[in-house]
Amino acid sequence: MELITAVIILALTGVVVGFGEGFLGVGGSFIMVPVVFWLFTAMGVAPDMAIKLAFGSTLLVIFPTAIGGALAHTKKGTVWWKAGIVLGVCGTIGAVTGSTITSWFLSAEILKPVFGLVVGLGAIRMLTGKPPGSEDCPKELPLIWACFGFPIGVLSGLIGIGGGIIMVPVMTLWLKFKMHHAVGTSLAMMIFTSFGGALGYLIHGLSVPNLPPFSVGYVNLLAGACLAVTSIPVVRISARTAHRLPETQLRYIFIALMVYIALKMIGVFEWLGLPL
Repeated sequence: MELITAVIILALTGVVVGFGEGFLGVGGSFIMVPVVFWLFTAMGVAPDMAIKLAFGSTLLVIFPTAIGGALAHTKKGTVWWKAGIVLGVCGTIGAVTGSTITSWFLSAEILKPVFGLVVGLGAIRMLTGKPPGSEDCPKELPLIWACFGFPIGVLSGLIGIGGGIIMVPVMTLWLKFKMHHAVGTSLAMMIFTSFGGALGYLIHGLSVPNLPPFSVGYVNLLAGACLAVTSIPVVRISARTAHRLPETQLRYIFIALMVYIALKMIGVFEWLGLPL
């Protein structure tokens, strides 16, 4: 695959990611990871290296887009910063832990279906769980936030997600956040978890030989730049758009995206011979 083709694909992916992050409160990793992994393998990079580069590079992109999305949602009054910071700090510790485990011990054969399974379970829980009613109100529970933040951070580091794809269901179903507030606060958390995860992949990949050009550890700066240059401006627009939709509609769009990516990464479409 030619470099210019890869750059165009990444830039277009960034547009989708930026819209999804501001619109749904997720880091867009469930879109970026499959695309970046496919591009690197198409360019001849070994799958085990490609999946770790995909995780590290997408976490790097999530960091600035999460900042942009959180600031946009703050203007709408839907970010509980105290909750986001507690979740984020504990999540950062978990993200560094998770990225260390992946970098040292896990292969693409394990990581791809695990990535899909985590996304799929999140989708099922969102679909079957009862959303909070208008009378529900989140309580200030820093210890509970910390207990959720660390394991979600570990998952973030393990499979290159910002954490929002898990945190939004947790917030809406267990912590009693309304959907828009869960979206905004999850973006605040992802500022921390994405930074911790990206840093972990960068450090643990520094001694790895034969990385693709523009790579610093398991973070590819060219891939990250192509994704970020389009996703960052789009995330602010989409954050404003999200507040014009009913919570139920927003919820089902979220679920549909999660289901598709889960099936794709697990390999269901490939098993069925479907070109999806």
